[in-house]
Amino acid sequence: MKSWDVIVLGCGVIGASLAREIHKSGSTVLVIERGEPGREASHAAAGMLAPHGGDLPSPLRELAVASAAMYPEFVRELEDEAATRPHEAHVPRIDLRSDGAILIGDESRNVEGARALSESELRKIEPGLDVACPSAAFIQESSVDPRGLMAALVRSLKHRGVELAHGAAVTRIARVKDGFEVHTAKTKYLAAKVLNCCGAWAGEIEGAAQVPAKPRKGQMLSVISREANLLRHVIRTEEVYLVPRSDGRILIGATVEDCGFDKRVLPETIKHMQEVAERIVPALADAKIHETWAGLRPGTPDDLPILGESSVRGYFIATGHFRNGILLAPVTAQIMSQLLRGKPAAHPIKAFSPSRFA
Repeated sequence: MKSWDVIVLGCGVIGASLAREIHKSGSTVLVIERGEPGREASHAAAGMLAPHGGDLPSPLRELAVASAAMYPEFVRELEDEAATRPHEAHVPRIDLRSDGAILIGDESRNVEGARALSESELRKIEPGLDVACPSAAFIQESSVDPRGLMAALVRSLKHRGVELAHGAAVTRIARVKDGFEVHTAKTKYLAAKVLNCCGAWAGEIEGAAQVPAKPRKGQMLSVISREANLLRHVIRTEEVYLVPRSDGRILIGATVEDCGFDKRVLPETIKHMQEVAERIVPALADAKIHETWAGLRPGTPDDLPILGESSVRGYFIATGHFRNGILLAPVTAQIMSQLLRGKPAAHPIKAFSPSRFA
């Protein structure tokens, strides 16, 4: 029976980034994905790279700052690797924008490093905003289109020779003499080590160590304005955020709901977020809805990720990134690759240890 050095469970942005980094270190890697790669939380995310977010837990700030700094090189490498597949006529670039964010209202007072904006400054740098906003500030940060990022990651895995099995969920993991047997409804696989990156589904697997992951639903929409380049910056408020894309879309989101694995999109919720966005950017009243969707973020009891080796030797966990999976993907890949090779992590991760839930 064929065996791999590492089997990665889950091919969202965390699993794909980890598989790529682990393979770079010389290990053979298989990625198993229950559905289509990158079609769950990563597909639904807005892609704000906000290491100084007002709701970012303090234990995460060092990782967030480090990961945001890694993004330009991370994207450059992925674009280079994605472009090496000659049978594809067109390889889109990853939409990484570094125009900064404008924080409105309470959000402008809660973020360290933000610079207050006068009404005239606000009107000058973002004319589409309602200048009656009570307070505003600017902070330098980036955003990325997670869908383009995931497409490049999958191309990178194929370019590197990482094997990918998708279309069947992992149901059970069993300890065997030489490592682990990973079972799906279709077949089973063998590896020396296993890394659980199943996001909201990380706790749904029998055997090995249990993972206290839970889904945190987020509903969103995107619109296309009649006015070209209506927004340049990400706009962050207490109620909604708006994220412009280079193709003209503007994303509006997002809710945080505890309702299990329910992914229904509720028209009244979408309408409310749209109305709030229109109060902030009045020209959006003429915009057309392009898409609505919901995703399930991976949450944990303390809203912090789970990173490290479990109580079962050789079984590792990297999940629970909640609203920061896109932001934390590069640094998580770095840390988990180090741990899998028996090396110390580049950053403090005690607060994220799986043992804290024992």
